[in-house]
This record gives sequence, C-alpha cells and structure tokens, in this order.
Amino acid sequence: MKVDGSCHCGHITYEAEIDPDEVFLCHCTDCQTMIGSAFRVVVGVDEADYKQLTGEVKTYIKTAESGQLRAQTFCPECGTAIYATDAGDVVGPRFVGLRIATARQRDALPPKRHFWHRSAQPWITDLDGLEVVGKQ
Repeated sequence: MKVDGSCHCGHITYEAEIDPDEVFLCHCTDCQTMIGSAFRVVVGVDEADYKQLTGEVKTYIKTAESGQLRAQTFCPECGTAIYATDAGDVVGPRFVGLRIATARQRDALPPKRHFWHRSAQPWITDLDGLEVVGKQ
C-alpha cells in the first residue's frame, strides 16, 4: 500500500510503500517518553521503499535495551517524529520504523500486534468506560 505524509508543519514530506499487516504498537518505555504517550504506532518499511520528498530530518541517536544504536529522526522545525532506523552497521537491508501518525492514510492502518507489551501501561486495555468528548 502506498502512503504519503508529513510532519505537523509540512517541512518534511515523504512517500512509502508499506504492508498494512505490519503495523504495530510499540509500548517500550523509550517510545513512551519520546512520544509523550502510552505507545507509538509504527510500520516497518524497507529503506528502499521510503522516499523523503522535502526537508532534512534531524537525528538523535539512542542506545536501545539491546545495545544497538538507533537513529530517531524528527522535523527540525516542529519536532514531529518521522522514523527510526539502525544507526550502526547493518548486514542486509536496512529498515525504517515509520511513524504512522504522520501518514495521511493513518485511519486505514489499524495495528495488528503489540511489541514491548511488558512495558505497556496497565490501563491500556481498559479504555471502554472513558467519557467521550468530540472536541475540546
């Protein structure tokens, strides 16, 4: 499936070819901290299938629990997270963890699995009883 998207301010735009069955929620504590939420919605994309159309991302290198270096990219203007990828040497194709919230087609991309569920907030599965407000 072809998707396209941008950061909040429009400085970064991209297009990618993704497999909608590969969309997942990441509950790791790094994602929670960096996104400022309980989880992040991600899809793995072969680097060859991701094309940045405009702008230059800024990169922050973090060390994952595994010890691997991970490049976290974001818009230098508005701070929107765009993707993550391996920062070190990679054997074989490199993958991009595209942040689905930036895709125009995000409504059509429900997650299929949870990763790092051991770090999930305990209330994440009990949201049905919350009050629903259409707008602030």
